[in-house]
Amino acid sequence: MNITPEIVAAHQLTPAEYQKILKLLGREPTLTELGIFGVMWSEHCSYKSTRVHLKKLPTESKYVLQGPGENAGIIDVGDGLAIAFKIESHNHPSFIEPFQGAATGVGGILRDIFTMGARPIAVLDSLRFGKLDETATGNRNRRILEGVVSGIAHYGNSFGVPTVGGECVFDGCYDGNPLVNVFALGVFRHDEIFYGKATGVGNPVIYVGAKTGRDGIHGASMASAEFTEESKQKRPNVQVGDPFMEKLLLEACLEAMKTGAIVGIQDMGAAGLTSSTCEMGSRAGTGIEIDLQFVPQREPGMTPYEMMLSESQERMLLVAERGRETELFPIFRRWGLDAVTIGVVTDDGILRVKDHGKVYAEIPNRALADEAPRYHRPYTKPLRTAPLDGPQIKSIDLLADLRALVTSPDLCSKHWIWEQYDHQVRTNTIVGPGSDAAVIRIKGTTTSIAMSLDGNSRYCSLDPREGTKLIVAECCRNLSTVGALPIATTNNLNFGNPERPEIMAQIVESIEGLAEACKFFDVPVTGGNVSLYNETLGNPILPTPVVGIVGTVPTADPVGLGFRKAGSSIILLGGLGESDWRHFGGTQYAKVVSKSLWGQPPRLDMDYEKRVQDTVRALVRQGAVESSHDCGEGGLAFALAESCFAARMGADVRLASDLAPELLLFHEGPSRMLVSTTDPERILHAARSNGIQAVAIGVTLESRLVIRNRDQVLIDTSVPELLELWRSAFEDLLHNPVLV
Repeated sequence: MNITPEIVAAHQLTPAEYQKILKLLGREPTLTELGIFGVMWSEHCSYKSTRVHLKKLPTESKYVLQGPGENAGIIDVGDGLAIAFKIESHNHPSFIEPFQGAATGVGGILRDIFTMGARPIAVLDSLRFGKLDETATGNRNRRILEGVVSGIAHYGNSFGVPTVGGECVFDGCYDGNPLVNVFALGVFRHDEIFYGKATGVGNPVIYVGAKTGRDGIHGASMASAEFTEESKQKRPNVQVGDPFMEKLLLEACLEAMKTGAIVGIQDMGAAGLTSSTCEMGSRAGTGIEIDLQFVPQREPGMTPYEMMLSESQERMLLVAERGRETELFPIFRRWGLDAVTIGVVTDDGILRVKDHGKVYAEIPNRALADEAPRYHRPYTKPLRTAPLDGPQIKSIDLLADLRALVTSPDLCSKHWIWEQYDHQVRTNTIVGPGSDAAVIRIKGTTTSIAMSLDGNSRYCSLDPREGTKLIVAECCRNLSTVGALPIATTNNLNFGNPERPEIMAQIVESIEGLAEACKFFDVPVTGGNVSLYNETLGNPILPTPVVGIVGTVPTADPVGLGFRKAGSSIILLGGLGESDWRHFGGTQYAKVVSKSLWGQPPRLDMDYEKRVQDTVRALVRQGAVESSHDCGEGGLAFALAESCFAARMGADVRLASDLAPELLLFHEGPSRMLVSTTDPERILHAARSNGIQAVAIGVTLESRLVIRNRDQVLIDTSVPELLELWRSAFEDLLHNPVLV
C-alpha cells in the first residue's frame, strides 16, 4: 500500500516523524506498522512532550519499591506488605461516550493494579464538568455527568471494589472537554509482585481474557488530539467494558500467579496488543513474535491492523516459563476465559507480527517504546487571562454569601454521586466519601492506608507552579487530618495543546512546582498519567494537575471532620491568615459571589505547612482531638459549616481580628486546620512547641452556627437549615437548572 501524507496525518504522525520511521526501518512501513507507530508514538502512550520534564520529579525514598516505568508504583507499608497505586485519565472517551468512557477508565486502572499482582481494594475519582445551567451546553454537561457517574458506579460496583472518595468540580472551561481521572490502589505481599517484562528467550507468549473486537481502535490516537466538530463521529473509538469479565480475569490472574509459572504479565490497555507486546519486550531487551491467527476474536474478518490496534477490554498478555504453560490454561478455562499461546519471546529485540505465517510488521521494540520521539517543545510564559489586580469586595450580606457557597456546585454535598457507588464492599472502608481523606484498613494487620485526590485549576491558572505546590500541600494536609503520614504520590496532568508555547509553559511550571513540593514533603512520585490536547475548537481547559497522595496510619477509630458533642473547644491551627486581596481572586468566594478571577493563588510557606501537618498528625494519633478538618476551599466559614454538618452540631465562634470580614471568613490561605477538643491547653502547648499559631476560637453548640468578630455578629444561622440547603443543592442543580 502506498503511504500518502494524508494517511500519515490520519495516524496523528508528523511528516518529520514519518521520516524517522523510514530511517528506522530502512523502507516504507506497511499499513499495520504505520498504525503501530501511530499509537505508540501518540502523546497518550509516549509522553513525547513531557518526558524530558517529568525526569525532574523525585522518584525515590525508603518506602519506594517500584517507581515510574511500570504499570503502577509500589510502596512498602511494613510487615512484608506493599501497595500498588496509580491514576489514569479517560477524558476524551468520556466526552464522546460518557458511560462507557468512564466505565472503561475504571476497568483500565484496575488492570494496571492487578497486573502487578495486587488485589484492588479502593478507587477514587477526580471529575471535572462544564456548567450545569439551563442552556443547551448545560443540558449536554448534565448528560455527560450522569453518564460518567453511572459508568463509574456500574464498573466499580459490579467488579466489587469500593469507590471511597474523590472530588467533583464544575467550570465553563470544561464545557467541551470533561475530565475523568480515576485512581486505584491494591495490596499484596512483597513476594507477590509481578512485572511487565518478556524475559526468557523461547518462553511462550499467552493471550488471556476476553476476545478481541473492533472497539477502541485508535483510542490512544484519539486521546492525543484536540476535539473538533467531527469528534462525535469517533464514538467507535471508545472501548466497551464488561466488569463481570474483569472480575473473572482478576481472580484467574491472581490464581495463575501463585503457580510460579508466570515470568511477566502486562495488561492490554491503550494500544492493546501493540503496547503490551512491545513494552514487555522493550523492558526486558528481548523480542516478541506473535501470530494473529491464534488471537481469540469476537468479530469475523478482522485484519492484522485492526487486531493490533483494538483496545477491547479485559485482556492480558502473559509470558510463561517454557514447559509450564499447561499449568496455566486449566486455571483460565475454569474461570471461563480464553487462554492461548499466540507467540514466543525471541532474542532479536524485534516485534514481529504474523497472520497465518505471513509477516505484517517487523519493528524494533525499543523504537516503539524507549526510543519514541522526545520533544523539547518551546515555551514562553504560562497562558493567563485573569487580571493581576481585583476588587476589595464589600459584602452586602455575609450569611447570604455563605449560603451561596454551600449551595454552589463545587462545595455542595455530592452525596447524589457517591451514594451510587458501593463504598463499603469488602468491608475495609474506615473513612469513606465526604471526608478530607479516605482510609482503608489492611485486614490482618494494624496498618491502614489513607488516600486523597486534589486539584485546583483556578489556582493553577493564576500561577501553575505555585498552584501545583498548593495542591500537594493540601493533599498532604488532608492525610494529616486523619493522622496519616504521607509517603508517596501519583499525578494526572491535564492540560491543553502542548504545541502552543503558552500552554507548554503551564505544563513545565506545573511539573516543576510538583517536583519542588513532592521533594520537600518527601512524597516521591511513583507514576502517573499525562493527558494533553484537552481543548475544543482551540479553547483549552484551565491547567488541571490532579495529585493523589497515599499515607499510612495505625488502624484505629477514625477522627472525622465533624464536631462530636456540645461544649468542646474549637481551635484553629495555623492562624487566621491572609490579609492581601491579591491572593483572594482564586477563591471559591471570588468564583461564586463575585464571579471573577484575578491576582495570585494563596501564599504557601512549605516549612510552616509541614510543621502544622506534623502537629495535627501527632495530636490525632495521641487521641487528643475529637475532630480534625482542613480549612481549605470556602475558607474558615465553610470549614466551620462542614464540621457542623457532620453530626448536626453547632458552634459559637468568637474572633478578634482586624481583617476585613470577607477575608476573615472566606480567604483560603493554606496551613490551617480546625480541631475540636476537651483539652485545649494540650493543643495550644503542642502548637507553641512546633512554632505554629493556634487560636482558641470558640465552643461547639447544639444547633446554631454563630460567628462573631469582636462585638459584631458576622454569621448567625440554624445548622439544620443550612445543612438542608447544602444537601439538596446538587439535585436542584441537576433537575432545576438556572441560567448563570
